[in-house]
Amino acid sequence: MKEMMIDENEKKKDEKFLTDLCECYLFLHYKCVPDELLSICVPCLLKAALKKEECEEAQKEKEIALLALSHIDRYYFFRQELFLNEIKEIIQHHQEHRNLTQLAYQSAWTFLMNRLYYANNLESLIVNELHFGREAARELDELAKSVSRKIKEEDEIEKEGKEVFIIREWFCTINYFLSSCKLWNAEFVKLIGSIVRVFLFSKDNHRRISIQCVYLVSDLAKNRNIGIEALMDEGAIDLFSEEMNQSTLKVDTIGKCLFFFMNASERLKEKTDGEAEEAKRKTTKRKVFEKLEKEGFEDIITSLYGEISLINENVIDTLSINVYDYFVNI
Repeated sequence: MKEMMIDENEKKKDEKFLTDLCECYLFLHYKCVPDELLSICVPCLLKAALKKEECEEAQKEKEIALLALSHIDRYYFFRQELFLNEIKEIIQHHQEHRNLTQLAYQSAWTFLMNRLYYANNLESLIVNELHFGREAARELDELAKSVSRKIKEEDEIEKEGKEVFIIREWFCTINYFLSSCKLWNAEFVKLIGSIVRVFLFSKDNHRRISIQCVYLVSDLAKNRNIGIEALMDEGAIDLFSEEMNQSTLKVDTIGKCLFFFMNASERLKEKTDGEAEEAKRKTTKRKVFEKLEKEGFEDIITSLYGEISLINENVIDTLSINVYDYFVNI
């Protein structure tokens, strides 16, 4: 295949055949792609994905090309001249014309996000120009509605349909963004709400997805660019309260729930600069206190206190052994 790809690239006679070869190679051999072949595959598949035709066959071809590109591991370095203008145009054209399938669009974002490993300068493009927070929120809302409708109409509980697969892929991309990027804007507040809505539809039907929601929102509490009030307003506290009332929870899931409240409590105890900001903090603190008191949250924490040492042996984020560090007092 390698020899055929190099040969076809030099001949430049059969573009469709070269595209097929590149797709097959990346799907079969994505863990070890020589630089020589990356310089062939990336431009070739981006060119295929840039085609403006919108018929069903063209959409499928673009979907396969972008899915193949998304398989390229983030640890591969290649020059931005090979991909940046093209992937930017693909994403922006879709935002304006909706010419890609849901899987194709998610794959385009995965391909771009994977390039962050060697290019932190892409953060501003991703956040401010391509509006990742807004787009991920919109896509998750649409996918959740689609899956919920199918469950209602066809009773497709616990089935790994295409939409469920795409949701899980979005979560992987969001998680990588959260661990790699420091930039944040107001659009990400809506993304929190979308993740919570996915949790609500999935908690009884797709347990793997609901647990991913718990992990994502728990990690968001560490980001000091996100206000605790925003987390509460978008339903994050409801998510954890509901999750911790489950009859059976795995140790790592309990750990993520406790980690969220430990971080929230710590941040609400910290005094802020300026009268207005301090008044806002106290108001938020009271709102959170009243909500958790209504939920009986302190009783839940107390019941789990004996497991914290066990949890700390099995999780990355260490939990406090002081039970009061999880409470919000006024």
